[in-house]
Amino acid sequence: MTLIWPIGGGKGGTGKSFFTGNLGVSLAELGYSTLVVDADLGAPNLHTMIGLTEPSKSLSDFIYKRTATLTETVDETHIPQLYLISGARNNLDIVNLAHEQKVRVMRAITKLPYDFILLDLGAGTSFNTIDFFMISDSGIFITTPEPTAIENIYRLIRSVYFRKIRQVLKLQHFQVLAEEAGKRNQDATVNNPEILLDMVREMDPEQGKNLEEALRSFQFQLVVNQVRRQDNPNLGSLVCKIIQKHLGLRITFAGNISFDDRIHDSVCQKVSYLRKYPYTQAATDIRDICKSMLSLVETLPAKREQEKASGSE
Repeated sequence: MTLIWPIGGGKGGTGKSFFTGNLGVSLAELGYSTLVVDADLGAPNLHTMIGLTEPSKSLSDFIYKRTATLTETVDETHIPQLYLISGARNNLDIVNLAHEQKVRVMRAITKLPYDFILLDLGAGTSFNTIDFFMISDSGIFITTPEPTAIENIYRLIRSVYFRKIRQVLKLQHFQVLAEEAGKRNQDATVNNPEILLDMVREMDPEQGKNLEEALRSFQFQLVVNQVRRQDNPNLGSLVCKIIQKHLGLRITFAGNISFDDRIHDSVCQKVSYLRKYPYTQAATDIRDICKSMLSLVETLPAKREQEKASGSE
């Protein structure tokens, strides 16, 4: 079983590429075969975060059929068990990806044979970002403690939640229900998906029940990056409670990553932070978050479970 974790941030500068790359390193260190995919179609830089300066291929090679399979675009890294699909050599027009091309990529990703696949997504609530979040029932949101970043991550989570509702209801049924909900309550829009959900329950109880069951299966997690001493360490938990209250969406606070000037140094030197500074507080935070996320996974990849079982005998 392959577990796919899309990773997104509400705005640029929150450190999603940094986190994606180093979470990938942490999973690989634990023995999981891990693929990190640079799906930030407008500003790819994931290869830099893991120290691969010259990727041989990119996502564009598969999209524009220069390779027959997505597997052919995978690069090995210098870290055992960690692999990369880069965006460094992408064509400039890839940011305007056609829907059928996007669907082809997403389907191909779900068929790749790794324990974990991490998708580094573009910032904000663009169609590309939201569409890639639809690949999995899991997802990781990353923010910083600044008010602007918190506001933007709330918008992103709300947008993903709304699209999930639309996906479950199917387009035609969704449009009928959304139109009727809008007549009854003008706030039942993309800005207030929780009101829309209440309307669905009221107008079609059976569909509302199916929707609730589907939404309960989603496993979203929140990470707060660049946390300084003066910041509230409980901010992430508070944000999750607000999301639960206003969106009805269960989201788990995975942890904080401490601010560290050496992160800038590792990025400039194009090396993995976790490998260059393995004993810093931020590195410890990332590894702790990785273990916390694994503890919430109900079914870890079978191969790793078997290895752990045999090792304990």
